Amino acid sequence: MRSRRALVVRGGWEGHSPVEATERFIPFLEEEGFTVAVHEGPAVYADKEVLAGTDLVLQCFTQGEATDEQVTNLADAVRAGTGLAGWHGGIVDSFRGSPDYLHLTGGQWAAHPGGFVDYEVEVVPERAEHPVVAGLDRWKHHTEQYWCLTDGLNDVLATSRFEATLETPWREDLVVPAVWTRQWGAGRVFVSTIGHKLEDLDVPEVRTLTERGLLWAAR
Repeated sequence: MRSRRALVVRGGWEGHSPVEATERFIPFLEEEGFTVAVHEGPAVYADKEVLAGTDLVLQCFTQGEATDEQVTNLADAVRAGTGLAGWHGGIVDSFRGSPDYLHLTGGQWAAHPGGFVDYEVEVVPERAEHPVVAGLDRWKHHTEQYWCLTDGLNDVLATSRFEATLETPWREDLVVPAVWTRQWGAGRVFVSTIGHKLEDLDVPEVRTLTERGLLWAAR
């Protein structure tokens, strides 16, 4: 039996430290039996054969562009069973010019009001037994809180709340997805919005759910 194959695709805006961030999880994947190949940018998505033989794509590529061919190949691979996973802008602020990529991930970063703020992440009670968040409850952060536009096909595992005040343009509190999964054909997608700073990824709850999310998404 061959070892499972993970493809790490990283780059884009350097403010999210794509190299340092992904290096935190490559040893974990190797320990879990994955052979890991690293690519600096999405050009590898043009290779259908590579994607078809990949069990997990870990993407950490913020903003930037991908060609229609690259996005189509990625979406087709996920539909056929390749897993896709990532965090923060590396997965939900990628390839803004591609509607098909947005369709695949089920969410797009819209804003992080206030910049670095104090907020709480809470596991959705009805999803508390999901293998990605089992045993977790709620925890606090001081970092970017992502306001994402999403759709109803996502399985939301954890949320955060934007509170309305006299100073905010929104007039009611809004609960938004912070962590979700998505079934796409035979493939699985895992998204965590947490991870602007490297330190965010070292928070025990975040480290745990991210590692679990990678394994959950993999073929």
